[in-house]
Amino acid sequence: MKILMVCLGNICRSPLAEGILRSKLQKSEFKAMVDSAGTSSYHVGEMADPRSIEVARKFGIDITDHRSRQITRRDFDQFDLIYAMDNSNFRNICNLARNESDLAKVRLFLDVIEPGGMLEVPDPYYSGKDGFVNVFRLIEKASDAIVDELENNIIK
Repeated sequence: MKILMVCLGNICRSPLAEGILRSKLQKSEFKAMVDSAGTSSYHVGEMADPRSIEVARKFGIDITDHRSRQITRRDFDQFDLIYAMDNSNFRNICNLARNESDLAKVRLFLDVIEPGGMLEVPDPYYSGKDGFVNVFRLIEKASDAIVDELENNIIK
């Protein structure tokens, strides 16, 4: 199983989601590869936002090796699941899809904890440190649900 986490710039939310899910999967019986990308090219090649690095480190996760990249159509060939952090990025990812098979891989990240709720992981970029902690906790909750679904063979 290969999972891709996607936000706008790939420096705040999706690197946190990648790091959190990867950490939880390392403790799980289910093995999967996790990566992240952004729908924009604003930060390609950059490290994760220092506040994301700091909050991840606070909770025992190291994302210092992360480098931002932009999602491409090839990602539909390489990944089984593609999680969008918000509705705007969900639409942007769907616009890249070539066919129904590609579209079937795209999910809104927080649907795992509230199916159909259209909930979004808020972008903490313009918030203070508390915003990053809140985003971390929200991503952690959804990541727990994803691991549970993977272990129980609910996600295919």
